[in-house]
Amino acid sequence: MTEVNVLGVVEHPNLVKLVGYCAEDDERGIQRLLVYEYMPNGSVEDHLSSRSESPLPWAMRLKIAQDAARGLTYLHEGMDFQIIFRDFKSSNILLDGQWNAKLSDFGLARLGPTEGLTHVSTAVVGTMGYAAPEYIRTGHLTSKSDVWGYGVFIYELITGRRPLDKNRPKNEQKLLDWLKPYISDTKKFHQILDPRIEWNGSHKSAQKLAAVADRCLTRHPKQRPKMSEVLEMVNRIVDTSQEMSSSQLPKTKGLKPMV
Repeated sequence: MTEVNVLGVVEHPNLVKLVGYCAEDDERGIQRLLVYEYMPNGSVEDHLSSRSESPLPWAMRLKIAQDAARGLTYLHEGMDFQIIFRDFKSSNILLDGQWNAKLSDFGLARLGPTEGLTHVSTAVVGTMGYAAPEYIRTGHLTSKSDVWGYGVFIYELITGRRPLDKNRPKNEQKLLDWLKPYISDTKKFHQILDPRIEWNGSHKSAQKLAAVADRCLTRHPKQRPKMSEVLEMVNRIVDTSQEMSSSQLPKTKGLKPMV
């Protein structure tokens, strides 16, 4: 049971806690049940969805980006061994009662390459729209595969759009393809901002975060930053963002908890 094995040895504020599990053998085979800490505010995907009545304000999205980077950094660099998440996406980032973001669902997680090896060879699994191109092409898995997924997630936070949405017009279905003409022209950048939230001048921090995403989405995996480097960049953006001032944080009270 990969998930039990992973969560049994890791502990971090930005990883969901495994409270307990049981396994029973019956006529259907071995039945397993995992019990996690309660995350009352659902997933980030729930709140980015067009169906959400309370879209997350930008200050909250920045905090979520920071929390998620902390969780991934711990998995990649915070232990004597490395864990590659392999299925980093907004539906696997859950929000607790204080709106802290935590990574969840470690069913596809793998141990990173052992000393002397550059990658882990696996069957290609994960979620379309988030998977790194070299992983799809070769099955070679590295921590930089997670970094790519994090870059996609950043643009999901900025735009409020899913990485792959077949309900949109054909030229808008793939988020990264749709973005290209806008992120290459700073005068057009505002056109990708999620129109459901009030930006109030915070588009500058969104541009800075987009620059971080662009580095994560470098085609060659060796040229992508490590998650610890990504976290440092995100921390600087959060620290300098006016959206993280105490006068802005009360806006989160308008969010409706998930039932």
